[in-house]
Amino acid sequence: MVDKLEVTIDVIIHATEDIFKFLKSFEDIFELDDGFTVNETLGHFENTITILSRKIEKKEAQKFVLRLIEAISKEQIIKLLEEIEERTVDSRLHIRLDKQEFIRGNLVLSERDAIKVKIHTPIYNKKDTVKIFRQVFQIAN
Repeated sequence: MVDKLEVTIDVIIHATEDIFKFLKSFEDIFELDDGFTVNETLGHFENTITILSRKIEKKEAQKFVLRLIEAISKEQIIKLLEEIEERTVDSRLHIRLDKQEFIRGNLVLSERDAIKVKIHTPIYNKKDTVKIFRQVFQIAN
């Protein structure tokens, strides 16, 4: 596993969704029980929107990525590896997880209404991006 990892998690929770279900799922799946920042704002129609955020680093980030790799199907990891160039911006790999499946305890890639996960590791040469993130996901190979 790559030594220097940083993971950023962002979830937009609508008024009809339960923040506690998300927090419980983060605890159950990733053993993340505290440290989330909770910001509330108003949506376009004056409905409450909660933004749940967390940044994790070092060993905790490595542990998070290992749990992510273990919980995602091999087919989805292969898809991620195939799409690394499209999913990478400035040394950050962007992954989106289906919110509804997450609440059920499943990690499924999704592009709509998703939990945004950004995995960052220093990459000094853009052409090394695929190689570095393959190393990050080496467990799946």
